[in-house]
Parts: sequence; structure tokens; C-alpha cells
Amino acid sequence: MWYILTHYWSELIQGLGYTLLSSVIALFFSTIIGTMFAIFEVLPNRAMRIIGRIYIELFRNIPLLVIAMFFYVIIPMYVAKIDGFTAGTIGLTIYTSSFIAETVRAGIQSVDKGQMEGARSNGLTYWQAMRYIVLPQAFKIVIPPLGNQFINLVKNSSVLAFVAGFDLMYQGNSIASLSLDTINSYMVVGVFYLIITLPLSYYMRHLEKRLA
Repeated sequence: MWYILTHYWSELIQGLGYTLLSSVIALFFSTIIGTMFAIFEVLPNRAMRIIGRIYIELFRNIPLLVIAMFFYVIIPMYVAKIDGFTAGTIGLTIYTSSFIAETVRAGIQSVDKGQMEGARSNGLTYWQAMRYIVLPQAFKIVIPPLGNQFINLVKNSSVLAFVAGFDLMYQGNSIASLSLDTINSYMVVGVFYLIITLPLSYYMRHLEKRLA
């Protein structure tokens, strides 16, 4: 492992950078998209509820790799040319957003209906009540499952290795081929993933206790 670290340090740091960048981008946009479709599912409008349910069920039940390969292979053929990093990140965002949407929906529905009714009776519009009253309580409730989704997102970013996304797993595959030391190469990659996920896990636990 020491040999791998010293001789391929620059490749590993590059892979770590791409993994972090992809994870941060996907985390940001998947949270926004997921929250939007979660709201769709609880709207009074039946058509919007159907759209939200179709989106969630469609992307939640398709393997992440299939979604990433769609953007990596099909989109460049018929729409626009995009690189592997972009394709993988888009796929990761869409896939994760479907799980976040279901999590946030459960949080919204667990908030007492009287909260929305009270807000509306005090003059707030539906969207104002959702933004200032319901969603803050919903996110507080779903912090534990959301934390799990964020950690899964980081680990799922390894899908970039299959679309030439230059992430940690991609670099691990390359190092394993060059060094002919498969075991230690992937052990080093595993350590780098732990460096990302363990602090995130502890932070989510801290946040959960703080808001309890």
C-alpha cells in the first residue's frame, strides 16, 4: 500500500478531486430536484402528483449504471457531446434525486396537517407555508435517512469509473493495471473513500443530535 501511495499519489489525488467534485455537484442538484418532486407528490393537483410519482418510480428502479451509460452513449449520439465526468454526474444526480424525493415526501407527510392549515389561516399562500413552515420540519425529521443518501451518493460516484470519469475508482482500476497489485490498489482506494464518508457520517450524527 505504501508503494501505491508514493508512486501514484498524483493520480489518487486527482481521482479524489473528481470524486469530491462530482459528489458535491450531485448532492446540491439532487437535493433541489428531489425536494421539488417530493412537493409534486403532495400537491392537491392530481396531474402533478402523477408526474412526481412517475419520476420517482422510473429513476429509482433503473440501475445507476444504466442511467449513466444513457447520458454517456445515447445523448452524445443524438443530442450533444458530453464527457464521461458530466454524463456520470448527471446520472448520479438524477438517480439520487429519486431517493431523496421519496425521503422528503415521507418527511412532509409526517408533519401534522394542522401546521399547513394554521399557516394558511394566517394568510400564507400554499407555497409560503410549504417553504417556511412544513419543509423545515420535514427536513429535521428526515435527517437520518438523508444522511444515508448522502453517504450512498459518495459511494455511488464510483459509477464514473465506467464512463471514463477519472474518479477514485477509475484511477484505482488504472493503478491496478499498471502496478499489477490489485489488492493493495483497491485497498488504498477504499481508504480514500473512508476519508470522505466517515467525516460525513459523523457530521450527520452530530446534526441529528443537535436538532433532536
